[in-house]
Amino acid sequence: MSEPKHQIRALHTATTVTVYQAYAPRIGLPAALDGRFPTTWQRDRMTWIKPSFLWMMYRCGWGTKTGQETVLAVEISRDGFEWALRHACLSSYVRGVHPDRTTWQRQLKTAPARVQWDPERDLRLQPLPYRSLQLGLSGEAVRRYADEWTLSIRDVTPLAHEIHALVGEGDLHSAARLLPQERPYPVGGELLAHLTG
Repeated sequence: MSEPKHQIRALHTATTVTVYQAYAPRIGLPAALDGRFPTTWQRDRMTWIKPSFLWMMYRCGWGTKTGQETVLAVEISRDGFEWALRHACLSSYVRGVHPDRTTWQRQLKTAPARVQWDPERDLRLQPLPYRSLQLGLSGEAVRRYADEWTLSIRDVTPLAHEIHALVGEGDLHSAARLLPQERPYPVGGELLAHLTG
């Protein structure tokens, strides 16, 4: 059975969802140590969170790209995650979802969150035919993310390096067994109706 083109897949519990980010060690290491973002973390700019571990690996090069050497698993409340989805706007104009381009531009300027759907990745970081959610947070959403929604922060850089090494050795079976168990996120269609095209 083929995957839906737009579906949120994530590691989640009844009350939480895990998202991924990658930072330079000066931000990532204190965040993981304290379980919260340090004061040097900029709250006045947009931050992107990704429920897909492999998409994060694609973005940060398995934690090898400059400024993205520390990969964080951030466990946030489902209430917060769903608040962001309800208040989000697509990052690009989609005919049929938005009445017109002007309306979309107005929504984009005022929305505290934005959604982008990018091709999901396999273990070799090659694109798959279905999409993965990227959620951009700004303004009120960034503050809520840091101060209300974040429940724990873990450094998963060693896991990223271990999986990457197994992929490099061609042992995809062992690599796959180490991946976070991401499942379809149980979100109602009405919550995503304005975010798919």
